Amino acid sequence: MAISKIFKKTRVLILLFFVIISIVAINPQFNAHGVIIKGIQEDSQASFAGFVPPTSDTSPTNYERVLEINDATIKNLADYTNKISQIQIDETIKITTDRSEYTLLKTESIGLIVQEVPTSNIRKGLELQGGTRVILKPELEVTDQERDELIQVMTYRLNTYGLSDVKIKKSDDLLGNKYILVELAGATEQEVKELIASQGVFEARIANETVFGGGSEDITFVCRNDGTCAGIRDCSPNSEGTSCKFEFQIQLTQKAAENFATATGNLEINNSESGGQYLSEPIELYLDDQLVDSLNIASDLKGVAATKIVISGPGFGETEQEAIMNSLDSMNKLQTILITGSFPFKLEIVKLDTISPALGNEFVNNALLAGLFAILAVTAVIFIRFKKLKISIPVFVTLISELIIILGFAAVSKQNLDLAAIAGIIAAIGTGVDDQIVIIDEVISKHTEYFYKWKERVKRAFFIIMAAYITTLVAMLPLFRAGAGLIRGFALIIIVGITIGVFLTRPAFAAMMEVLNEE
Repeated sequence: MAISKIFKKTRVLILLFFVIISIVAINPQFNAHGVIIKGIQEDSQASFAGFVPPTSDTSPTNYERVLEINDATIKNLADYTNKISQIQIDETIKITTDRSEYTLLKTESIGLIVQEVPTSNIRKGLELQGGTRVILKPELEVTDQERDELIQVMTYRLNTYGLSDVKIKKSDDLLGNKYILVELAGATEQEVKELIASQGVFEARIANETVFGGGSEDITFVCRNDGTCAGIRDCSPNSEGTSCKFEFQIQLTQKAAENFATATGNLEINNSESGGQYLSEPIELYLDDQLVDSLNIASDLKGVAATKIVISGPGFGETEQEAIMNSLDSMNKLQTILITGSFPFKLEIVKLDTISPALGNEFVNNALLAGLFAILAVTAVIFIRFKKLKISIPVFVTLISELIIILGFAAVSKQNLDLAAIAGIIAAIGTGVDDQIVIIDEVISKHTEYFYKWKERVKRAFFIIMAAYITTLVAMLPLFRAGAGLIRGFALIIIVGITIGVFLTRPAFAAMMEVLNEE
């Protein structure tokens, strides 16, 4: 009887509506198989086959999923990796997704960046999925527009390199310092330092004069993922193991080609010991003022506005396989910088954190267990204190409802759920318990039985609740800018949580207690 009356209360129905909407927004997935496509490398076989990379607004459960490769079912990331590794170079691959079917040739990298299928639309933060977070500060004073331009170049560079799960945003502290906060999943600390912390100024010099640099002003094409114009050309043993050499072709703009012709026009022609003829000065390749390689220039290129240039560099390792992988990594980074160009100014690493995916999974499990035990413990304490199930059960239901709505907000607003946000959820729900106890104490008071008196008690309870809400709200606002934005999630979730509590769950809880009090 009491339950039917509870569901007739408008405030309870409003709460139920928001709970249902939140569950739809979270969109929990059960027994989903395959792997999701998180990104597509530019100029790769996957991009040529018609794969379209997801946008930053794509919900986790709406990513395109790989279901089959050559008619073999793909259940998880291990199945995908094993199947791809079994296919030989230049063999045809048929990939079936939940949206279409694609055919492409196997190369060293087909250009698909994949992950396990997410279980919901809740975005995991760095601590929960693993990865690297870096806080960067410009070495010089910059304007907001200059910082925006840097973020655009940085995003392009990281995506070109093949990192798709990248989050880059502006961040300021309370002193007015300007920072850039970057979070990357699946990137090593070394890759972050080389791709982000370095300015990435590429220069090709002849006789100490810069002939061309990186970016679209000097370079129109960089060969990638094509064995005819890019790859490892030879490996040989040395005193420390093995060294390999990578090469890839680029095409220069007409202006850069003319610079090359001018720089080589007055050089002398020398004969080498092997019988070949080369110009007296080599072309030296520099990256951030560090010599990458020095190449002889064939004599027939003297004074010629050559638009096709071959770039090369070394890679080292204890074994040949390690040397090959090191060469491929170096080639990929150099290709990326040549395509995207340099950053407009130098950056300083203020803070760099790296968390392994295994540790992230452990954080998730611990957070879920801690949250569950906290809710059960609070419910048990309230039952022990008041010794009535009709009080402790509504408290439990309200806590769960508040948790679901907060998570629904996080899913809709694309807010990352990290450790700071989880702490905010716990704090917000803890504040909710305090408010519920205030309501309970007012409701079960036995000074009088009259309804109007009960209504006055609830008003007094909500006066206390509203005062606490405003105080907490004001206290959280400075945290939006504190710590270069690292605890912004904590402040945001607390503000959202207590707002949901004051305007949704507390009124609904009071309505439940009204019905139970009448019973």
